[in-house]
Amino acid sequence: MSTDWLEPDAAARGSVVVVTGRGERADVYRRFARRIAFDGYRVAIVDNVPKSVVRAVTSAPGPGPLVVVGSDSGAVTAVEIAPEYPAVVGVVLAGLLVDGPPAVAGEWDEELDARSACPVHRGVLASPGAIERGALQDSAPGATPAALARVHTPVLLIHGEADRVSPVEPVLAASTVLPDVRLTLVRGGRHDILNDVTHRSVAAEIVQFLERLRAPGSVDLLRRDPARTLAS
Repeated sequence: MSTDWLEPDAAARGSVVVVTGRGERADVYRRFARRIAFDGYRVAIVDNVPKSVVRAVTSAPGPGPLVVVGSDSGAVTAVEIAPEYPAVVGVVLAGLLVDGPPAVAGEWDEELDARSACPVHRGVLASPGAIERGALQDSAPGATPAALARVHTPVLLIHGEADRVSPVEPVLAASTVLPDVRLTLVRGGRHDILNDVTHRSVAAEIVQFLERLRAPGSVDLLRRDPARTLAS
C-alpha cells in the first residue's frame, strides 16, 4: 500500500509526515496539511501504525528536509521511530503524552471540549467517521525519558497550556532530556493543538521550524527580542 502525498503547487521544499493520535482518521488533519502544503511542503497523513509511518518515512521523495509531526499518541510514535531513520532531520511533538495521562470523562461533550475550542475543528470531529468517540479514555503509553533522550534531531515541542488530556507540567519535565528542543507553549491551548483556535499561529511556528531545518546548524531567521533590547 503506497503513501498518499499532498503536493504543494510549487516545487516542494521538503516533506512532512503527520502521525494521527488515538482514534483519529486522516480527515482530522486535512486543514493542517493544506496549510503546510501552501507554504511549499509535501504532506502525508498516516495512521498511528508503525509500519505505515515507516512506509511514509522511507518513501518520502526529495529534495528538502524530512520531518515527522505527531499528535497525542502519534507524538509518542514519532519519538520512537524518528531515531531509527537518518533521513528524518526534525520532529514536531504536539500534545505529547508522557506516562500516566489522566482519563477523560466518558461524555462526548466533555471529550470534545478537552480536544479543541475551534468551532470548525469541533465540527470535523463530530462528523461521521472522523474519530472514534471515547478514544481519549483508552490508555496509551507515554514517551519515556529513555526514548526522548534518543531523539538527537531538532525537536519542536508544541503544547497547550490548558491541555487537560496531557497536562503541561509533566510534559515540560519530561522534555528536559531532549538534546535539542525548542518549546512553544500556547496560551489557552487545548489538546488538539494543531487544530485548536490558534491553528494558524501553530502552523506558522512549524513552518519556521521547517525553514530552519533547510539550513542545518543555522539560527532562527526571526528574532523576537524587545525593541529596547536591540537598541541598547
